[in-house]
Amino acid sequence: MAADTTVKMARNGDVEIAYETFGEPGGEPLLLIMGLGHQMLLWPDGFCQALAEAGFHVARFDNRDSGLSTYFDTPDDQKWWQALLGGGKPPYSSDAFVDDALAVMDTLGWESAHVAGASMGSAIGQMIAVRRPERVRSLTAVMSMPAASTLTALRHIRFGTILRMGRVRHSADRAGQEQRIVDIIRMLASPHGTFDEAWARDVARRGYDRRPFDPKAERRQLAAGRGNRGELDLSQIKAPTLIVYGQDDPIVRSSGSKALARAIPGSTIIGYPKMGHDLSKHVWPDLVERMSTAKA
Repeated sequence: MAADTTVKMARNGDVEIAYETFGEPGGEPLLLIMGLGHQMLLWPDGFCQALAEAGFHVARFDNRDSGLSTYFDTPDDQKWWQALLGGGKPPYSSDAFVDDALAVMDTLGWESAHVAGASMGSAIGQMIAVRRPERVRSLTAVMSMPAASTLTALRHIRFGTILRMGRVRHSADRAGQEQRIVDIIRMLASPHGTFDEAWARDVARRGYDRRPFDPKAERRQLAAGRGNRGELDLSQIKAPTLIVYGQDDPIVRSSGSKALARAIPGSTIIGYPKMGHDLSKHVWPDLVERMSTAKA
């Protein structure tokens, strides 16, 4: 079952959102939402293909300010911790991420879809499920915590890893920037699992060709997500919800996923060993099966 890796564009006003699809158009619609600063390539091709083979019509996309989607080239001299606290004046709010995701669905002709989000993408998924429940058939929240206020979120974050990632320095040329992405992906992986360096390097090369990493864009995304979200009543989520976390996640503590499970009535939570802040290949078969159950 071949992927339609021809990049297409959805429009949300003046913003273009780049997306790709896997699987047959008649399959169960499934929207994959990536997290902070990363391109849609971080949803592994093999995982997307496995979902397609399970009967999903899969769409993954670049959030605004990443990959091939609209880039907001605005001055920004704030530090990452200022962005984390919702500082600065980003050119868009967290609601824009929701509208972008819905624009992809609209372009594909999906009145509703299964929604899966990773990290910040999970927060976007939660916002869609609360604010537009009729659009969400099921919700899968991976590497997540409740989409809540900054102070509530801080207790679930491992700052040591974030500080180490911030100290990663490489040359500005292609080779240096590719190696930077490989090193970041390695830091996100479980220290007890098998790191797929070949995949990480392929993602780094493809990502550089699409758009080299820009820390200002990442800070704009972070400031928008932390500064404008407000409190969500997650108890309103009625869609079947699966919450997934890695037992070796170096960024989000397991307390984040457990808090999310308590907040969403009837949700199911699963923690995978040897999984970090990534989608380790060894979890794919079980995760695909669990996500398929929601569409049955």
